[in-house]
Amino acid sequence: MDIRHLRCFATLAEELHFGRAAERLHIEQSPLSRTIKELEEELGAQLFDRDRRGTRLTRAGDVFLQDVRRVFVTMKQACENARAVYAGTRGILRVAISDGAIDPRLSSFLACCREDEPEIEVRMTETSSAEQLRGLRSGDFDIGIAYTDEVNDGVIAEPLWRDPIMSILPARHPLLVHKEVALDELLRFPLVLCNPQICEGYHRALSRILWSLGREPVVVDHVSSTELMLALVAAGYGVGFMSLPRTKIYRYPNVVVRPLASGDALLTTYLLRMEGRVSSFPLDRFTHRLCAQNEEK
Repeated sequence: MDIRHLRCFATLAEELHFGRAAERLHIEQSPLSRTIKELEEELGAQLFDRDRRGTRLTRAGDVFLQDVRRVFVTMKQACENARAVYAGTRGILRVAISDGAIDPRLSSFLACCREDEPEIEVRMTETSSAEQLRGLRSGDFDIGIAYTDEVNDGVIAEPLWRDPIMSILPARHPLLVHKEVALDELLRFPLVLCNPQICEGYHRALSRILWSLGREPVVVDHVSSTELMLALVAAGYGVGFMSLPRTKIYRYPNVVVRPLASGDALLTTYLLRMEGRVSSFPLDRFTHRLCAQNEEK
């Protein structure tokens, strides 16, 4: 078995069509069929079911595909690390951010990394919760940052920061007579919330707080960005929400920030990592730096 067998297998597993797979690999169908047969004989397992209805992965083929993908990820990372060392760095730390968990403390974190360990390149990627977890399991990402601890087995979620959730109100809203806004009062007005498909973890955390009073909130819109939420709130469509650190990033006309009169209205940011995975990167030091940003608030 060599890398040629694995590439042929992975391509056919993606296409599930010998003709298209052979075209992608720039070979004829017969060499592809021969390669797959050699691989199955060496493994002692059938990887594909072939009949008049087409080509499908067997259960063994599906399991093998997951492992083959990890092999390719490892190969890719080995190449990147070699290039990084040759270019004068010591390696790459891949950080996946989901739920829109972009925080001002990340800037301080990255600045510390660049100053203290410039030989390690930090790559930040924004992604969905599902893709973040998939990438952690496959090795595409070393660590993740998210607003949820509802993760799969094998993934550890460690709290980094807990921040108050603030209400975002139109400039002429009746609740502005209060220095702190009670949740039960707030739920009398329509809400502008984030899109649960785009910011799944954040939406889940916020929903637990809003639905805890046993009343069904009236949601006028689910938005895909903070900027759109602020625009709709400023226009009087409804009330929005934002964590305290993020209110320091955004300034928007005709919008006022008020704290919620609830000590339980907190948003937790989590560091995600795979349990038991040995890494060549000093993740403990990076985690320490991230947590230190909370102490400096």
